[in-house]
Amino acid sequence: MNDKTIWDDPCPIARSLAFVGDAWSMLILRDAHAGLTRFDQFRKNLGIAPTMLTRRLATLTEEGLLEKRRYSEHPPREEYLLTAAGRDFLPVLFMIGEWGRKYRGEGKLVRFFDAEAGTEIKAVVVDEVTGAKIGTRPIRAVEPDHGA
Repeated sequence: MNDKTIWDDPCPIARSLAFVGDAWSMLILRDAHAGLTRFDQFRKNLGIAPTMLTRRLATLTEEGLLEKRRYSEHPPREEYLLTAAGRDFLPVLFMIGEWGRKYRGEGKLVRFFDAEAGTEIKAVVVDEVTGAKIGTRPIRAVEPDHGA
């Protein structure tokens, strides 16, 4: 599947993975949620090559998950802030983390806590209409223009 095919694919999973499906992009979003905003912070925390980081930040900005804001004129410096779309990506990261905890959970792992309640976060995805946990009931996909 080439990029053009992915961008045109009617599946929202394929379209989303086309620009945020690599590990670096997701780790940048994870770090942005943890409060990192500056290029050097991302580079140091991730150990990512500057050229790779530049490309990923540009894509995340172009796709509307991050926005650039100038914080220094001399020298010119910009920081990257989460947009509403970027903030809405946090549950996706948590579900990837839950999957990893279950299937790649060897050794000591970071735990996440609700800062107000003090309780450990156990992420699940629930269908808003039925209230059922996603993955506990059969699903079917309906192609566009084929009706439900």
